[in-house]
Amino acid sequence: MRADYHLHTEFSDDSRERMENQIKRAVELKLDEICFTDHVDYGIKKDWSEGDIQWRGGDGVGTPRDQMDPCANVNYPEYFSKIDRMRETFKGQITIRKGLEFGIQTITVDPFQKLYDTYRNELDFVLLSMHQVNNLEFWTQDFQRGKTQKEYNEEYYREIYEVQKIFKDYSVLAHLDLIIRYDKNGVYPFEAVKDMIAEILKQAIKDGKGIELNTSSWKYRLSDTQPSRAILRLYKDLGGRILTVGSDAHNANMLADHLDEGYRILKEEIGFTEICTFDHMTPVFHTL
Repeated sequence: MRADYHLHTEFSDDSRERMENQIKRAVELKLDEICFTDHVDYGIKKDWSEGDIQWRGGDGVGTPRDQMDPCANVNYPEYFSKIDRMRETFKGQITIRKGLEFGIQTITVDPFQKLYDTYRNELDFVLLSMHQVNNLEFWTQDFQRGKTQKEYNEEYYREIYEVQKIFKDYSVLAHLDLIIRYDKNGVYPFEAVKDMIAEILKQAIKDGKGIELNTSSWKYRLSDTQPSRAILRLYKDLGGRILTVGSDAHNANMLADHLDEGYRILKEEIGFTEICTFDHMTPVFHTL
């Protein structure tokens, strides 16, 4: 089984790649299965149904709309409908799953719960991601600004744990140590947050949830996998079994990037023997 379980398309505010292009590339690479996981980030983005969507990019004055990106969540009806059409178009060539990436915070649990309850019958898979805390984003440094490295790392992991305790409708924790990607002070020592991460992993295991190996770590030139090998080993030592692997590709050129290397690391370096795909929020195990 070769499956990319973290893919973005034109329905994500930060991608313009057509869904059909991602699928064609996956077929070319002879993948067995893919799952689309376009972005939802309540608090910093609106749903299309709310109207008054802000657009960004270009000079903000005379830039054509098709060269700008909407600061909006997935257009859910069109998204699920298009996946259905793509399933028919590519029937017999590849399995296509319906997912979303929930960029959730403690202050946005309610709208995410409503969203999940509305589309639970459509969804195969949900990534639980942490892209911002208190609507302060990591990539802009708004979250880190004014805090010590210890403070923002601990607050990041504490927020994930607090979300886990009150929101249960997800499949796996995405890029668990994402904060490393945007830490200008370098990699914060694993040992300093090991106990906090262990509690997160224990909660995930208790709830029947998994974690993701996100292979975009190569694209971002991180010094380790994401999450790190130390986190992957800790998850295994604690009894974790549910694992997905995803490229986090926002364009077709990056689809399945380092996918096979990710499988190799999980099997040969960490000692996992299985990976998962998902069908209607239920993990399906495959031998590595």
